[in-house]
Amino acid sequence: MALLELNDIHFAYPGHDPVLSGASMQLNAGERLSIVGPNGAGKSTLLKIIMGLLPPTSGQMTAFGKPCRVEGDFHEVRRRIGLVFQDADDQLFCPTVAEDIAFGPLNLGKSKAEALEIVDRVLTQIGLMRLRDRVTHKLSGGEKRLISLAAVLAMEPEVLILDEPTNALDPENYARLIDILQGLDQSILLVSHDPEFRAKIAPEGYQLVKGVLTRL
Repeated sequence: MALLELNDIHFAYPGHDPVLSGASMQLNAGERLSIVGPNGAGKSTLLKIIMGLLPPTSGQMTAFGKPCRVEGDFHEVRRRIGLVFQDADDQLFCPTVAEDIAFGPLNLGKSKAEALEIVDRVLTQIGLMRLRDRVTHKLSGGEKRLISLAAVLAMEPEVLILDEPTNALDPENYARLIDILQGLDQSILLVSHDPEFRAKIAPEGYQLVKGVLTRL
């Protein structure tokens, strides 16, 4: 079954040339796909449309078998799809690591005890329990990147969307991120300029050029 399907998506920012000119793609259960393209091609715009953060000018977005047209349609999308932002500082806003990771589960109605149990489980899973009580803004860029992923994993999403996840990663955390992602069950949609990383995580996918997606 297609978890995500984009059909003939068009989009333009006001007063600018079209960014997307009939982009179509699908992501199936268990699939891991990359989207590649030059800077400014519209990759991040495409991700925002998938998450309902930008409405397409025309075209149809379908998630988990249901058409998504209005804001209410995207509530389930955001619960079942986890987006890891390009800039970790856009994602992390609580005083401590544990609070940042617990934020999502608490919003989903988990009790404080349940949320803290999830925090410990996810941090153990990614090998970063030592950061549990650290002040978030004092983490290194690489540590922030991994904690932003942990915050998304705490929501138990069915699909992971990663926007340039290797930005600001030192070699140790780069290798750790590969290990983490290779060990996950989720379908993945990856935007990355890094061919080595794509080859390890999502070697197949699409190229976005002149507003259109074609298979690699």
